[in-house]
Amino acid sequence: MSSRPPEAPLKALTDLDHRIEAAVGRSVDTLWEQCDRGLLDESHTRLVEAHRALVQAVTGVTFYRTLLGRLAGGEFPVDQALFDRIDRTVGQLEEAAGTRDERQKATVAVLERVEADAPRANPAGVELSAPDFAALLAIARGAHLRRHLLTNQLSVVTASGTRIPPSVLGRLEKNGLVERDTAHPAIAGQRVTLTDAGRTTLTGRRPEGAAATRPPPRAGAWPAPRARN
Repeated sequence: MSSRPPEAPLKALTDLDHRIEAAVGRSVDTLWEQCDRGLLDESHTRLVEAHRALVQAVTGVTFYRTLLGRLAGGEFPVDQALFDRIDRTVGQLEEAAGTRDERQKATVAVLERVEADAPRANPAGVELSAPDFAALLAIARGAHLRRHLLTNQLSVVTASGTRIPPSVLGRLEKNGLVERDTAHPAIAGQRVTLTDAGRTTLTGRRPEGAAATRPPPRAGAWPAPRARN
């Protein structure tokens, strides 16, 4: 069995895919294709190059994690040779994870510049507060609406672990920026996604106080609106 990760940057999912798509207003696949055809400007080309390097690193992590699972899964005799391979693979996985983290930071740096250069006009015509804009951005990275089986309480949980109040979700739905997969019951979890208007709003003007460099809220927290005088 080979212990080398694949050389080509295979198309793997990354934690930044939804954010990139929200920033550029198109799918990652389309963005890559446009880059290959030389249709992108310099900043978007750098974004694709950084994202491709990140995808390759994510693929490497997946490769070594899968290999480690096979080595520990009972397929091979338990002997010193197996222990040596496991130790070697753990080291390779750790190195691959470090490379992935470095490339993710590099991709975020390029992405933030693209976000900062986004058009100032808001074609969707929807004005959002800073907390609602942050909620929309968090939902773009993946979110589900769930109903607690015992308390019957609704909550929106994003991919980062942040919880969004149902009232915020209601405002976004009312403005036509997000939609829920109502084919599934809330107890099982309803996927919440951006509509075309929601994606347009993300790529338009950011509301005051929602700067691209603002760090994301810690898991489980949510920015409270400013108190009015």
